[in-house]
Amino acid sequence: MQLIKNASKEKLRGGFYTPEPIASFILKWAFNGNKELDILEPSCGDGVFLEEIKKGNYEYNSVTGIEFDEIEAEKSQVIGLDKSKIINSDFHDFCINTKQKFDLIIGNPPYIRYQYFDREQQKFASDIFGKAKLKYSKLTNAWVSFVVGSSLMLKEQGKIGFVLPAEILQVSYAQPLREFLGQFYNKINIVSFEKLVFPDIQQEVVLLLCEKNTSKTHLIEHLELRDAEELQKLDVSKLKSPKKKIDFKSNKWTFYFLDQKEIDFLERLQTKKIISKLGDYAKVEVGITTGSNPFFTVPLSTVQFYNLEKYAKPLVGRSVQVPSAIFTEKDWKKNRDSEARTHFLSFPKMKDLNGSIGARDYIAWGEESEINKGYKCRIRDEWQIVPSQRISDALFIRRNNKYPKLIINEAKAYTTDTMHRVTVKENAEIKALTASYYNSLSFAFSEICGRSHGGGVLELMPNEVERILLPYNENNAELLPIINKMIREKKDISELLKITNEKILKENFGLTDSEIELADSIWKKLSNRRLNRGKKANT
Repeated sequence: MQLIKNASKEKLRGGFYTPEPIASFILKWAFNGNKELDILEPSCGDGVFLEEIKKGNYEYNSVTGIEFDEIEAEKSQVIGLDKSKIINSDFHDFCINTKQKFDLIIGNPPYIRYQYFDREQQKFASDIFGKAKLKYSKLTNAWVSFVVGSSLMLKEQGKIGFVLPAEILQVSYAQPLREFLGQFYNKINIVSFEKLVFPDIQQEVVLLLCEKNTSKTHLIEHLELRDAEELQKLDVSKLKSPKKKIDFKSNKWTFYFLDQKEIDFLERLQTKKIISKLGDYAKVEVGITTGSNPFFTVPLSTVQFYNLEKYAKPLVGRSVQVPSAIFTEKDWKKNRDSEARTHFLSFPKMKDLNGSIGARDYIAWGEESEINKGYKCRIRDEWQIVPSQRISDALFIRRNNKYPKLIINEAKAYTTDTMHRVTVKENAEIKALTASYYNSLSFAFSEICGRSHGGGVLELMPNEVERILLPYNENNAELLPIINKMIREKKDISELLKITNEKILKENFGLTDSEIELADSIWKKLSNRRLNRGKKANT
């Protein structure tokens, strides 16, 4: 973890400023002809939103700007916006201690991790969550408390318009926020972009536009544009009437990239529990956390040089080392012979090393290199003994490109936390479980349950893997040789799904052709969106 003293100034204040077209559009949507607004900008920075208010000749009652950084606050002050007040303070402090209410709150809150807050900020942020009856987590980013706190400062009818990281749609620490927003606001619009708005930091952002009124409906809509420049042509009236009902049971807002027909199909499957979840058939947990993969996972040459054969266990540590749905001993040997890191070093207590001079030399080298001082190593009774050394029935790759793989661990290899360990429960059989996963519906849920990162990477944590819908049937085991062969031969995954969907979803589970087509279109829509964004980020 990076210490505060080593963090950049930008990191500490989370300062990445809003492009003018975005600030201009949010104001256009927010004002919408209203001339009597009390406005708050909770993180005004150098005043992009204030400049746009001035340039747009908007009429209003008052503007209050909060900025923690003294130099940035002075820049906002210099703008000289009429009927405005700039306060050099921390937003969390202001939010907890003010009695003011606002009609409109706009801005681009800082993206600061909890560990960069000082103690007072942490307490204020926790108090904000408490006022909203939300549980505060140390995983929470500053932008979450900004959104919650701003919402609490709205009048009976009001709007917020924020530039936020796209992780609001999917990360688990923002789940309480999504639930809160869905209940608190009557209209929510999400605007996303195919191109990165902040390419320098590879941060995908969305515009979150929320409206609170006296109605009892809770509606949401998603709109995707090519880039921020397209906002100039967008008619704000399109955002007046979102159509999709908010599903308060949905874990993620990735749902709302889909059409209502697609959402209804997925909700029906979940609500009626027509299909079980992967977690009903298997337990998923992280791989081994070594504390230093370069030290504890080594190639054959290192094993031989230090005579570590007694302590070297077979390892698979990277997705590129797994060529199919079954990881065999032959696969492992091929990796080993290519000098990949295919050995996990499982050391005993120092007193039990006896005459193992090579092992003692290797551990001594680790101490010279200060491997033992790393956090995960130094908290152990003996730093060289890695905990949780278990082999699993199957493996699930944590970070994926085209699609996530579930792999039978036939080689009985250990794995690091680059892969998850999958242990099959008594009510399931390993071959049937693995084969049952390879279908368009399960793939669609892997996109919904996981989260996308820069470069088009899809990441799933163990609890997210367990939430994937899995149409399990013992007869699906018959498909495993075909699945394994086609993946090994690098066939297009769509070719494979045509075969597996017919058997898994239609023949063994009874879905109709139109439902299968719907499941396939959902998977393609979500995965293509993710992969295309990856291409754009890399160009």
